[in-house]
Amino acid sequence: MAFSLIGDDTCQFIAPTPLPDPYWIAVSPEAAELLGIPLGSNHLPQDPDWLAVLAGNPAELGQRLFPNPMATAYSGHQFGHWAGQLGDGRAILLGELNHQELQLKGAGMTRYSRMGDGRAVLRSSIREFLCSEAMHALGIPTTRALSLVGSKQPVRRETIETAAVCSRFAPSFIRIGHFEHYAANGLHARLQELAAYLIEAHYPECQSSTTPYLALFKAISARNARCVAQWQSVGFCHGVLNSDNISALGLTMDYGPFGFLDHTALDHICNHTDSGGRYAYHRQPKIMHWNMACLANAMVPLVEKESSGEDAADILRTALSAFPPEYEAKWLALFRGKLGLQIEAPEDMELIEALLQLMHANRADFTNVFRSLSAVEKKDTLSNWRDQFLDRDAADVWLMQYRMRLIQESNSDVERAARMKQMNPKFILRNHLAQRAIEMAEQDDFSEVNRLQRILRRPFDDQPEFERYASAPLPDEVVSDLSCSS
Repeated sequence: MAFSLIGDDTCQFIAPTPLPDPYWIAVSPEAAELLGIPLGSNHLPQDPDWLAVLAGNPAELGQRLFPNPMATAYSGHQFGHWAGQLGDGRAILLGELNHQELQLKGAGMTRYSRMGDGRAVLRSSIREFLCSEAMHALGIPTTRALSLVGSKQPVRRETIETAAVCSRFAPSFIRIGHFEHYAANGLHARLQELAAYLIEAHYPECQSSTTPYLALFKAISARNARCVAQWQSVGFCHGVLNSDNISALGLTMDYGPFGFLDHTALDHICNHTDSGGRYAYHRQPKIMHWNMACLANAMVPLVEKESSGEDAADILRTALSAFPPEYEAKWLALFRGKLGLQIEAPEDMELIEALLQLMHANRADFTNVFRSLSAVEKKDTLSNWRDQFLDRDAADVWLMQYRMRLIQESNSDVERAARMKQMNPKFILRNHLAQRAIEMAEQDDFSEVNRLQRILRRPFDDQPEFERYASAPLPDEVVSDLSCSS
Protein backbone atom coordinates (compact mmCIF):
# COMPACT_ATOMS: atom_id res chain seq x y z
CA MET A 1 0.00 0.00 0.00
CA ALA A 2 2.02 2.88 -1.36
CA PHE A 3 0.43 5.81 0.44
CA SER A 4 1.90 6.64 3.83
CA LEU A 5 0.41 4.89 6.84
CA ILE A 6 1.57 6.19 10.19
CA GLY A 7 0.00 5.80 13.59
CA ASP A 8 -2.53 3.72 15.44
CA ASP A 9 -5.42 5.11 13.41
CA THR A 10 -4.22 3.56 10.16
CA CYS A 11 -2.03 0.49 10.59
CA GLN A 12 0.22 -1.68 12.68
CA PHE A 13 3.67 -2.67 11.46
CA ILE A 14 3.95 -6.28 12.57
CA ALA A 15 5.73 -9.43 11.47
CA PRO A 16 3.72 -12.61 10.85
CA THR A 17 3.57 -15.17 13.64
CA PRO A 18 5.79 -18.14 12.66
CA LEU A 19 3.98 -21.28 11.53
CA PRO A 20 5.57 -24.44 12.95
CA ASP A 21 6.87 -27.08 10.52
CA PRO A 22 5.29 -25.66 7.35
CA TYR A 23 4.91 -27.72 4.17
CA TRP A 24 3.81 -27.02 0.63
CA ILE A 25 0.29 -27.91 -0.43
CA ALA A 26 0.00 -26.04 -3.72
CA VAL A 27 1.52 -23.24 -5.80
CA SER A 28 -0.07 -21.47 -8.76
CA PRO A 29 2.49 -21.46 -11.59
CA GLU A 30 0.72 -18.63 -13.42
CA ALA A 31 0.76 -16.51 -10.27
CA ALA A 32 4.42 -17.29 -9.62
CA GLU A 33 5.30 -16.24 -13.18
CA LEU A 34 3.39 -12.98 -12.79
CA LEU A 35 5.25 -12.22 -9.56
CA GLY A 36 8.62 -13.19 -11.06
CA ILE A 37 9.23 -16.19 -8.78
CA PRO A 38 11.11 -18.95 -10.68
CA LEU A 39 9.77 -22.47 -10.18
CA GLY A 40 11.73 -25.69 -10.38
CA SER A 41 10.84 -28.94 -12.12
CA ASN A 42 8.74 -29.86 -9.07
CA HIS A 43 6.56 -26.76 -9.71
CA LEU A 44 7.71 -25.23 -6.42
CA PRO A 45 9.87 -22.09 -5.99
CA GLN A 46 13.52 -22.74 -6.77
CA ASP A 47 14.64 -20.74 -3.75
CA PRO A 48 13.79 -22.88 -0.69
CA ASP A 49 13.44 -19.74 1.44
CA TRP A 50 10.08 -19.10 -0.20
CA LEU A 51 8.46 -21.79 1.94
CA ALA A 52 9.42 -19.89 5.08
CA VAL A 53 8.42 -16.52 3.59
CA LEU A 54 4.98 -17.72 2.49
CA ALA A 55 4.41 -19.46 5.82
CA GLY A 56 5.17 -16.22 7.67
CA ASN A 57 8.44 -17.51 9.14
CA PRO A 58 11.73 -15.59 9.43
CA ALA A 59 13.99 -15.89 6.38
CA GLU A 60 16.73 -13.77 4.84
CA LEU A 61 14.76 -13.58 1.59
CA GLY A 62 11.72 -12.20 3.37
CA GLN A 63 13.70 -9.63 5.33
CA ARG A 64 15.28 -8.41 2.10
CA LEU A 65 12.13 -8.27 -0.01
CA PHE A 66 9.60 -7.31 2.66
CA PRO A 67 11.23 -5.27 5.45
CA ASN A 68 8.01 -3.63 6.73
CA PRO A 69 5.04 -6.03 6.88
CA MET A 70 1.84 -4.48 8.18
CA ALA A 71 -1.80 -4.91 9.04
CA THR A 72 -4.20 -2.09 8.20
CA ALA A 73 -7.21 -0.66 9.96
CA TYR A 74 -10.54 -0.30 8.21
CA SER A 75 -14.18 -0.08 9.24
CA GLY A 76 -17.42 -1.10 7.63
CA HIS A 77 -21.01 -2.22 7.57
CA GLN A 78 -21.64 -5.90 8.28
CA PHE A 79 -25.03 -7.36 7.33
CA GLY A 80 -26.29 -3.82 6.91
CA HIS A 81 -25.19 -2.52 10.32
CA TRP A 82 -22.28 -0.25 11.18
CA ALA A 83 -19.61 -2.40 12.84
CA GLY A 84 -17.07 0.30 13.62
CA GLN A 85 -13.37 -0.43 13.43
CA LEU A 86 -12.38 -3.72 11.89
CA GLY A 87 -9.07 -4.35 10.10
CA ASP A 88 -6.66 -7.06 9.03
CA GLY A 89 -7.25 -9.47 11.89
CA ARG A 90 -5.48 -12.44 10.30
CA ALA A 91 -4.02 -11.01 7.11
CA ILE A 92 -0.60 -9.37 7.01
CA LEU A 93 0.59 -7.40 4.01
CA LEU A 94 4.21 -8.36 3.34
CA GLY A 95 4.80 -5.63 0.75
CA GLU A 96 5.02 -5.18 -2.99
CA LEU A 97 6.46 -7.65 -5.48
CA ASN A 98 6.46 -6.93 -9.20
CA HIS A 99 3.82 -4.17 -8.75
CA GLN A 100 1.52 -6.45 -6.75
CA GLU A 101 0.74 -6.34 -3.03
CA LEU A 102 1.48 -9.73 -1.46
CA GLN A 103 -0.50 -10.67 1.62
CA LEU A 104 -0.52 -13.69 3.93
CA LYS A 105 -3.96 -14.79 5.12
CA GLY A 106 -3.81 -16.74 8.38
CA ALA A 107 -0.47 -15.24 9.40
CA GLY A 108 -1.23 -14.61 13.06
CA MET A 109 -2.76 -12.09 15.42
CA THR A 110 -2.67 -8.34 14.86
CA ARG A 111 -4.09 -5.38 16.72
CA TYR A 112 -7.28 -5.88 14.70
CA SER A 113 -7.87 -9.56 15.52
CA ARG A 114 -10.47 -8.69 18.15
CA MET A 115 -11.49 -12.07 19.62
CA GLY A 116 -9.83 -14.09 16.83
CA ASP A 117 -6.61 -16.09 16.90
CA GLY A 118 -5.22 -14.69 13.64
CA ARG A 119 -5.08 -18.08 11.99
CA ALA A 120 -6.88 -19.64 9.03
CA VAL A 121 -7.69 -23.32 8.79
CA LEU A 122 -6.85 -25.76 6.01
CA ARG A 123 -10.49 -26.09 4.97
CA SER A 124 -11.12 -22.43 4.19
CA SER A 125 -7.62 -21.87 2.83
CA ILE A 126 -8.07 -24.57 0.20
CA ARG A 127 -11.33 -22.99 -0.87
CA GLU A 128 -9.81 -19.52 -1.17
CA PHE A 129 -6.73 -20.74 -3.02
CA LEU A 130 -8.72 -22.72 -5.57
CA CYS A 131 -11.48 -20.17 -6.12
CA SER A 132 -9.15 -17.18 -6.49
CA GLU A 133 -7.37 -18.81 -9.40
CA ALA A 134 -10.57 -20.34 -10.80
CA MET A 135 -12.25 -16.92 -10.95
CA HIS A 136 -9.22 -15.49 -12.71
CA ALA A 137 -9.41 -18.27 -15.30
CA LEU A 138 -13.10 -17.40 -15.81
CA GLY A 139 -12.06 -13.83 -16.65
CA ILE A 140 -13.64 -12.33 -13.53
CA PRO A 141 -11.72 -9.57 -11.68
CA THR A 142 -10.32 -11.07 -8.48
CA THR A 143 -7.52 -11.13 -5.99
CA ARG A 144 -5.12 -13.92 -6.94
CA ALA A 145 -3.57 -16.76 -4.94
CA LEU A 146 0.11 -17.65 -5.11
CA SER A 147 0.46 -20.52 -2.69
CA LEU A 148 -1.03 -22.65 0.00
CA VAL A 149 1.13 -23.73 2.96
CA GLY A 150 0.00 -26.11 5.67
CA SER A 151 1.02 -27.01 9.21
CA LYS A 152 -0.07 -29.48 11.85
CA GLN A 153 -0.59 -26.61 14.30
CA PRO A 154 -4.04 -27.15 15.85
CA VAL A 155 -6.65 -24.41 15.45
CA ARG A 156 -9.95 -24.45 17.29
CA ARG A 157 -13.11 -23.60 15.37
CA GLU A 158 -16.28 -25.67 15.80
CA THR A 159 -13.82 -28.56 16.11
CA ILE A 160 -10.03 -28.82 16.23
CA GLU A 161 -8.60 -28.26 12.75
CA THR A 162 -5.12 -27.55 11.39
CA ALA A 163 -3.62 -24.23 10.32
CA ALA A 164 -2.80 -23.06 6.83
CA VAL A 165 -1.61 -19.85 5.18
CA CYS A 166 -2.86 -18.74 1.78
CA SER A 167 -0.69 -16.12 0.11
CA ARG A 168 -2.77 -13.84 -2.06
CA PHE A 169 -1.98 -10.76 -4.10
CA ALA A 170 -3.59 -7.89 -5.97
CA PRO A 171 -2.57 -4.50 -7.36
CA SER A 172 -4.07 -3.15 -4.14
CA PHE A 173 -6.06 -4.47 -1.20
CA ILE A 174 -7.71 -1.10 -0.53
CA ARG A 175 -11.33 -1.61 0.46
CA ILE A 176 -14.44 0.51 0.72
CA GLY A 177 -13.88 -0.02 4.44
CA HIS A 178 -10.67 2.05 4.33
CA PHE A 179 -12.68 5.03 3.05
CA GLU A 180 -15.31 4.43 5.72
CA HIS A 181 -12.71 4.20 8.47
CA TYR A 182 -11.00 7.47 7.62
CA ALA A 183 -14.31 9.31 7.12
CA ALA A 184 -15.89 7.99 10.34
CA ASN A 185 -12.85 9.01 12.37
CA GLY A 186 -12.57 12.47 10.84
CA LEU A 187 -9.24 11.63 9.17
CA HIS A 188 -9.97 13.81 6.16
CA ALA A 189 -6.33 14.37 5.26
CA ARG A 190 -5.79 10.64 5.21
CA LEU A 191 -9.00 10.22 3.19
CA GLN A 192 -7.74 12.68 0.59
CA GLU A 193 -4.35 10.97 0.50
CA LEU A 194 -6.00 7.61 -0.08
CA ALA A 195 -8.13 8.94 -2.94
CA ALA A 196 -5.18 10.74 -4.52
CA TYR A 197 -3.13 7.56 -4.39
CA LEU A 198 -5.88 5.50 -6.03
CA ILE A 199 -6.24 8.05 -8.81
CA GLU A 200 -2.52 8.17 -9.49
CA ALA A 201 -1.86 4.44 -9.27
CA HIS A 202 -5.09 2.78 -10.43
CA TYR A 203 -7.48 5.32 -11.95
CA PRO A 204 -5.28 7.66 -14.00
CA GLU A 205 -8.21 8.50 -16.27
CA CYS A 206 -9.64 10.55 -13.36
CA GLN A 207 -6.67 12.91 -13.28
CA SER A 208 -7.90 14.98 -16.22
CA SER A 209 -11.33 15.55 -14.66
CA THR A 210 -12.18 18.93 -13.15
CA THR A 211 -13.72 16.93 -10.29
CA PRO A 212 -11.29 14.02 -9.85
CA TYR A 213 -12.75 12.72 -6.58
CA LEU A 214 -16.24 12.52 -8.06
CA ALA A 215 -14.75 10.84 -11.12
CA LEU A 216 -13.03 8.36 -8.81
CA PHE A 217 -16.30 7.49 -7.11
CA LYS A 218 -17.99 6.95 -10.48
CA ALA A 219 -15.13 4.74 -11.66
CA ILE A 220 -15.09 2.57 -8.52
CA SER A 221 -18.87 2.21 -8.68
CA ALA A 222 -18.79 1.25 -12.36
CA ARG A 223 -16.09 -1.38 -11.84
CA ASN A 224 -18.04 -3.02 -9.03
CA ALA A 225 -21.25 -2.90 -11.06
CA ARG A 226 -19.55 -4.76 -13.90
CA CYS A 227 -17.90 -7.22 -11.50
CA VAL A 228 -21.17 -8.26 -9.86
CA ALA A 229 -22.74 -8.68 -13.30
CA GLN A 230 -19.95 -11.13 -14.09
CA TRP A 231 -20.70 -13.02 -10.87
CA GLN A 232 -24.34 -13.35 -11.88
CA SER A 233 -23.38 -14.63 -15.32
CA VAL A 234 -21.57 -17.69 -13.88
CA GLY A 235 -23.88 -18.23 -10.90
CA PHE A 236 -21.32 -17.14 -8.31
CA CYS A 237 -22.54 -16.26 -4.81
CA HIS A 238 -20.08 -14.36 -2.61
CA GLY A 239 -21.84 -14.96 0.69
CA VAL A 240 -20.60 -12.00 2.77
CA LEU A 241 -20.94 -8.74 0.84
CA ASN A 242 -20.18 -6.50 3.80
CA SER A 243 -18.80 -3.11 2.81
CA ASP A 244 -15.41 -3.99 4.30
CA ASN A 245 -15.22 -6.96 1.90
CA ILE A 246 -15.60 -4.79 -1.21
CA SER A 247 -12.54 -3.86 -3.25
CA ALA A 248 -11.85 -0.29 -4.32
CA LEU A 249 -10.53 -1.77 -7.58
CA GLY A 250 -13.68 -3.75 -8.37
CA LEU A 251 -12.07 -7.11 -7.57
CA THR A 252 -13.68 -10.18 -6.04
CA MET A 253 -12.05 -10.54 -2.64
CA ASP A 254 -12.38 -12.27 0.75
CA TYR A 255 -13.53 -15.72 -0.27
CA GLY A 256 -15.47 -17.20 2.63
CA PRO A 257 -18.77 -19.11 2.44
CA PHE A 258 -18.99 -18.61 -1.34
CA GLY A 259 -20.65 -21.03 -3.74
CA PHE A 260 -21.61 -21.49 -7.37
CA LEU A 261 -25.20 -22.34 -8.20
CA ASP A 262 -25.68 -26.02 -8.92
CA HIS A 263 -29.42 -26.72 -9.05
CA THR A 264 -30.60 -23.22 -9.91
CA ALA A 265 -32.33 -21.31 -7.14
CA LEU A 266 -32.28 -17.59 -7.83
CA ASP A 267 -32.86 -16.95 -4.13
CA HIS A 268 -30.03 -19.28 -3.11
CA ILE A 269 -28.22 -18.41 0.16
CA CYS A 270 -24.72 -19.87 0.35
CA ASN A 271 -23.92 -18.65 3.89
CA HIS A 272 -25.97 -20.47 6.52
CA THR A 273 -25.41 -17.63 9.02
CA ASP A 274 -27.23 -15.27 6.61
CA SER A 275 -30.62 -16.20 8.02
CA GLY A 276 -32.40 -13.30 6.35
CA GLY A 277 -30.95 -13.97 2.92
CA ARG A 278 -29.42 -10.50 2.64
CA TYR A 279 -26.66 -11.83 0.40
CA ALA A 280 -28.71 -14.32 -1.65
CA TYR A 281 -27.76 -14.71 -5.31
CA HIS A 282 -30.56 -12.54 -6.70
CA ARG A 283 -29.88 -9.76 -4.19
CA GLN A 284 -26.17 -9.35 -4.91
CA PRO A 285 -26.54 -6.48 -7.42
CA LYS A 286 -28.70 -4.43 -5.03
CA ILE A 287 -26.32 -5.10 -2.14
CA MET A 288 -23.33 -4.00 -4.20
CA HIS A 289 -25.28 -0.85 -5.06
CA TRP A 290 -25.90 -0.35 -1.34
CA ASN A 291 -22.18 -0.72 -0.64
CA MET A 292 -21.45 1.95 -3.23
CA ALA A 293 -23.82 4.18 -1.25
CA CYS A 294 -21.56 3.54 1.77
CA LEU A 295 -18.59 4.66 -0.31
CA ALA A 296 -20.47 7.74 -1.47
CA ASN A 297 -21.21 8.69 2.13
CA ALA A 298 -17.54 8.32 3.04
CA MET A 299 -16.44 10.46 0.09
CA VAL A 300 -18.69 13.43 0.89
CA PRO A 301 -15.79 15.42 2.48
CA LEU A 302 -13.72 14.97 -0.68
CA VAL A 303 -16.45 15.96 -3.12
CA GLU A 304 -17.23 19.01 -0.97
CA LYS A 305 -13.74 20.31 -1.75
CA GLU A 306 -14.45 20.36 -5.49
CA SER A 307 -18.22 21.00 -5.56
CA SER A 308 -18.18 24.82 -5.99
CA GLY A 309 -20.95 25.33 -3.48
CA GLU A 310 -23.22 22.51 -4.66
CA ASP A 311 -24.39 19.98 -2.12
CA ALA A 312 -21.86 17.15 -2.18
CA ALA A 313 -24.37 14.56 -0.98
CA ASP A 314 -26.73 15.42 -3.84
CA ILE A 315 -23.89 15.22 -6.35
CA LEU A 316 -22.90 11.78 -5.11
CA ARG A 317 -26.51 10.63 -4.97
CA THR A 318 -26.87 11.51 -8.65
CA ALA A 319 -23.61 9.72 -9.44
CA LEU A 320 -24.82 6.67 -7.51
CA SER A 321 -27.88 6.42 -9.76
CA ALA A 322 -25.56 5.38 -12.62
CA PHE A 323 -24.92 2.02 -10.94
CA PRO A 324 -28.12 0.18 -12.00
CA PRO A 325 -27.86 1.01 -15.73
CA GLU A 326 -24.12 0.18 -15.69
CA TYR A 327 -24.90 -3.19 -14.12
CA GLU A 328 -27.85 -3.91 -16.39
CA ALA A 329 -25.90 -3.12 -19.56
CA LYS A 330 -23.07 -5.46 -18.54
CA TRP A 331 -25.50 -8.17 -17.39
CA LEU A 332 -27.45 -8.06 -20.64
CA ALA A 333 -24.29 -8.14 -22.76
CA LEU A 334 -22.97 -11.14 -20.83
CA PHE A 335 -26.18 -13.15 -21.03
CA ARG A 336 -26.62 -12.30 -24.70
CA GLY A 337 -23.15 -13.74 -25.18
CA LYS A 338 -24.06 -16.83 -23.18
CA LEU A 339 -26.97 -17.39 -25.57
CA GLY A 340 -24.76 -16.78 -28.60
CA LEU A 341 -26.58 -13.61 -29.62
CA GLN A 342 -24.58 -10.93 -31.42
CA ILE A 343 -27.38 -8.78 -32.81
CA GLU A 344 -29.23 -6.81 -30.14
CA ALA A 345 -32.98 -7.37 -30.21
CA PRO A 346 -35.66 -5.86 -27.93
CA GLU A 347 -36.97 -9.28 -26.89
CA ASP A 348 -33.60 -10.45 -25.53
CA MET A 349 -34.20 -9.41 -21.92
CA GLU A 350 -37.51 -11.27 -21.82
CA LEU A 351 -35.92 -14.35 -23.42
CA ILE A 352 -33.07 -14.44 -20.90
CA GLU A 353 -35.29 -13.90 -17.89
CA ALA A 354 -37.70 -16.57 -19.09
CA LEU A 355 -34.82 -19.06 -19.25
CA LEU A 356 -33.63 -18.17 -15.75
CA GLN A 357 -37.15 -18.58 -14.37
CA LEU A 358 -37.46 -21.93 -16.17
CA MET A 359 -34.16 -23.06 -14.64
CA HIS A 360 -35.31 -21.86 -11.22
CA ALA A 361 -38.66 -23.64 -11.43
CA ASN A 362 -36.99 -26.91 -12.49
CA ARG A 363 -33.85 -26.60 -10.34
CA ALA A 364 -31.82 -27.23 -13.49
CA ASP A 365 -28.04 -27.07 -13.24
CA PHE A 366 -26.95 -23.48 -13.92
CA THR A 367 -23.61 -24.22 -15.57
CA ASN A 368 -24.67 -27.25 -17.63
CA VAL A 369 -27.84 -25.65 -18.99
CA PHE A 370 -25.89 -22.79 -20.54
CA ARG A 371 -22.96 -24.96 -21.66
CA SER A 372 -25.20 -27.49 -23.42
CA LEU A 373 -27.22 -24.75 -25.12
CA SER A 374 -24.37 -24.39 -27.61
CA ALA A 375 -25.39 -27.74 -29.15
CA VAL A 376 -28.86 -26.46 -30.11
CA GLU A 377 -29.20 -25.81 -33.85
CA LYS A 378 -31.41 -23.25 -35.52
CA LYS A 379 -33.51 -25.67 -37.58
CA ASP A 380 -33.31 -28.83 -35.49
CA THR A 381 -36.72 -29.74 -34.07
CA LEU A 382 -35.36 -32.20 -31.51
CA SER A 383 -32.84 -31.58 -28.75
CA ASN A 384 -31.59 -33.44 -25.71
CA TRP A 385 -31.25 -30.05 -24.05
CA ARG A 386 -34.87 -30.33 -22.85
CA ASP A 387 -34.00 -33.41 -20.80
CA GLN A 388 -32.38 -31.21 -18.14
CA PHE A 389 -35.86 -30.00 -17.14
CA LEU A 390 -38.62 -31.85 -15.34
CA ASP A 391 -41.15 -29.75 -17.23
CA ARG A 392 -40.09 -30.68 -20.76
CA ASP A 393 -43.12 -29.00 -22.32
CA ALA A 394 -42.11 -25.66 -20.82
CA ALA A 395 -38.53 -26.24 -21.98
CA ASP A 396 -39.80 -26.91 -25.52
CA VAL A 397 -41.76 -23.65 -25.53
CA TRP A 398 -38.67 -21.68 -24.55
CA LEU A 399 -36.53 -23.59 -27.03
CA MET A 400 -38.90 -22.71 -29.86
CA GLN A 401 -38.64 -19.01 -28.93
CA TYR A 402 -34.86 -19.31 -28.78
CA ARG A 403 -34.65 -20.91 -32.23
CA MET A 404 -36.85 -18.16 -33.67
CA ARG A 405 -34.44 -15.63 -32.17
CA LEU A 406 -31.42 -17.47 -33.62
CA ILE A 407 -32.83 -17.07 -37.12
CA GLN A 408 -32.06 -13.34 -36.81
CA GLU A 409 -28.37 -14.19 -36.37
CA SER A 410 -26.24 -14.44 -39.51
CA ASN A 411 -23.51 -16.75 -38.20
CA SER A 412 -23.59 -20.52 -38.58
CA ASP A 413 -24.44 -22.96 -35.81
CA VAL A 414 -20.80 -24.07 -35.70
CA GLU A 415 -19.51 -20.51 -35.33
CA ARG A 416 -22.05 -19.71 -32.66
CA ALA A 417 -21.33 -22.89 -30.71
CA ALA A 418 -17.60 -22.15 -30.62
CA ARG A 419 -18.25 -18.63 -29.37
CA MET A 420 -20.74 -19.80 -26.75
CA LYS A 421 -18.26 -22.29 -25.33
CA GLN A 422 -15.95 -19.38 -24.57
CA MET A 423 -18.73 -17.66 -22.65
CA ASN A 424 -20.13 -20.66 -20.78
CA PRO A 425 -17.65 -22.61 -18.65
CA LYS A 426 -17.82 -26.35 -18.41
CA PHE A 427 -15.94 -26.48 -15.10
CA ILE A 428 -16.52 -24.41 -11.97
CA LEU A 429 -15.42 -24.93 -8.37
CA ARG A 430 -18.51 -26.77 -7.19
CA ASN A 431 -18.76 -27.08 -3.41
CA HIS A 432 -18.88 -30.87 -3.43
CA LEU A 433 -15.64 -30.98 -5.44
CA ALA A 434 -13.94 -28.60 -3.02
CA GLN A 435 -15.24 -30.63 -0.08
CA ARG A 436 -13.79 -33.85 -1.44
CA ALA A 437 -10.41 -32.15 -1.93
CA ILE A 438 -10.58 -30.83 1.65
CA GLU A 439 -11.38 -34.24 3.12
CA MET A 440 -8.47 -35.81 1.26
CA ALA A 441 -6.13 -32.98 2.30
CA GLU A 442 -7.09 -33.50 5.93
CA GLN A 443 -5.66 -36.99 5.46
CA ASP A 444 -2.44 -35.49 4.01
CA ASP A 445 -3.42 -36.31 0.42
CA PHE A 446 -3.19 -33.12 -1.64
CA SER A 447 -3.63 -34.77 -5.02
CA GLU A 448 -7.23 -33.63 -5.40
CA VAL A 449 -6.33 -30.01 -4.59
CA ASN A 450 -3.74 -30.10 -7.35
CA ARG A 451 -6.07 -31.93 -9.77
CA LEU A 452 -8.81 -29.33 -9.30
CA GLN A 453 -6.23 -26.60 -9.72
CA ARG A 454 -5.25 -28.03 -13.12
CA ILE A 455 -8.84 -28.52 -14.27
CA LEU A 456 -9.99 -25.06 -13.25
CA ARG A 457 -7.15 -23.37 -15.15
CA ARG A 458 -9.03 -24.29 -18.34
CA PRO A 459 -12.72 -23.88 -17.45
CA PHE A 460 -13.90 -23.41 -21.04
CA ASP A 461 -12.11 -26.43 -22.53
CA ASP A 462 -13.90 -29.77 -22.88
CA GLN A 463 -11.25 -31.84 -21.02
CA PRO A 464 -13.08 -35.15 -21.65
CA GLU A 465 -10.76 -37.00 -19.25
CA PHE A 466 -12.34 -34.98 -16.41
CA GLU A 467 -15.97 -35.26 -17.51
CA ARG A 468 -17.22 -36.24 -14.06
CA TYR A 469 -15.98 -32.92 -12.64
CA ALA A 470 -18.56 -31.13 -14.79
CA SER A 471 -21.52 -32.95 -13.25
CA ALA A 472 -23.92 -31.50 -10.73
CA PRO A 473 -23.70 -33.00 -7.25
CA LEU A 474 -25.79 -36.03 -6.39
CA PRO A 475 -28.28 -35.51 -3.54
CA ASP A 476 -25.88 -36.97 -0.96
CA GLU A 477 -23.02 -34.79 -2.25
CA VAL A 478 -24.70 -31.40 -1.79
CA VAL A 479 -22.74 -29.12 0.55
CA SER A 480 -24.94 -26.50 2.19
CA ASP A 481 -23.41 -25.93 5.64
CA LEU A 482 -21.02 -23.07 4.90
CA SER A 483 -20.33 -20.24 7.32
CA CYS A 484 -17.93 -17.35 7.82
CA SER A 485 -15.82 -19.48 10.18
CA SER A 486 -12.29 -19.97 8.87
